[in-house]
Amino acid sequence: MAVLGALAIAFSSILVKLAHVSPSTAAIFRCAYALPLLGAFAWWERRRFGPRSARERWLAVIAGVLFAADLICWHHAIGAVGAGLATVLGNLQVAFVPLLAWVVLAERPARHILATLPVVMLGVVLVSGVLEHGAYGGDPVGGMVYGLATGLTYAGFILVLRHGNADLRRPAGPLFDATATATVTAIAAGLVIGDADLAPSWPAHGWLVLLALTSQVLGWLLISVSLPRLPAALTSLLLTVQPVGSVILGAILFGESPTPLQLAGVAAILTGLATLTRSRSPVPAD
Repeated sequence: MAVLGALAIAFSSILVKLAHVSPSTAAIFRCAYALPLLGAFAWWERRRFGPRSARERWLAVIAGVLFAADLICWHHAIGAVGAGLATVLGNLQVAFVPLLAWVVLAERPARHILATLPVVMLGVVLVSGVLEHGAYGGDPVGGMVYGLATGLTYAGFILVLRHGNADLRRPAGPLFDATATATVTAIAAGLVIGDADLAPSWPAHGWLVLLALTSQVLGWLLISVSLPRLPAALTSLLLTVQPVGSVILGAILFGESPTPLQLAGVAAILTGLATLTRSRSPVPAD
């Protein structure tokens, strides 16, 4: 279940690129098309286990706002540096989660986490292409900025959603609330930014439906159910499935060809992320 979920999420950046729609439009329909199925699962959970508390539902709403910001920033990063590199940068949430937990929750991270962060940030600099000419991507530096914003907003999403999802029997309810909120937030953000297309044409609709069903419904439900029950070593391995898979798929399907320095940056980031997750159970990026 966990492997299938990670692989489904790995395809999300590919499907966003195939849809050829604006960042806000991709975020809106990824979430909107997932609501009917997630709503059905959430209704079944409510009938079986009873209603969730108001606090849990409000936390899911806050998580949804952060998730919408995460998706829009990530989709901008895909346009700037390609599906593969954008997904690697998005996984920086694993580095940001312990830092935010330190600042907000006074949970001091372990020494090995603090020691690994410089390696991760070096990888970000290499991926950005600022140290070379001819780096892959239309806007490598902009992709780095959007990638960092993706990691930061996704880290907030993870922290808030985990606090509102203490009952492991009911993964669909919090995910439905967060996805519904993200839909509304993405529409509002898209209208403000000016890139929201509420009636994309075919075949864009087909790719967006597939994105919603595979990543937002299947991928997220499988990951939500399985990862809390897996050994830390296995979750660490699964964490690298999504960005590595996206880099490989981007190269095969779109001919994306990062430079050797950018690939070295990918290796540094993945090495750091694997080290950061040895002592805890992380969640892959969107």
